[in-house]
Amino acid sequence: MEILAAVLVGIVALEHLFIMVLEMFFIDSKIAKRSFKLPKHLEGDPNVAVMFANQGLYNGFLAAGLIWGLILGFNSLGYMIQLFFVICVVAAAIFGGFTSNKSIIVKQGLPAIAALVSLLFVM
Repeated sequence: MEILAAVLVGIVALEHLFIMVLEMFFIDSKIAKRSFKLPKHLEGDPNVAVMFANQGLYNGFLAAGLIWGLILGFNSLGYMIQLFFVICVVAAAIFGGFTSNKSIIVKQGLPAIAALVSLLFVM
């Protein structure tokens, strides 16, 4: 079960690294515009780019925490760090789904919920 949990936590971490890169460095790319459904009138607005970069930094912190937990492994500290950051991702996905775009619950929430469930079966 540890292997499955580690793979799922890794997938969540990679997803948030990808989101971070899109939001911080490639917000004007076709992929970012399609992913975030940015309205045309906001494209190229430097204030919007700063807000996305800020969001990206938070996604990077989530990914860093998940990776940190994976590096530590499944000893008590590594496990608790993974559990904490996966719960943070689930909470962020639920909040984002209700306040921004319902698809966030599926795209970010489901992988995190799967990781959370697998972590709960480890210990």
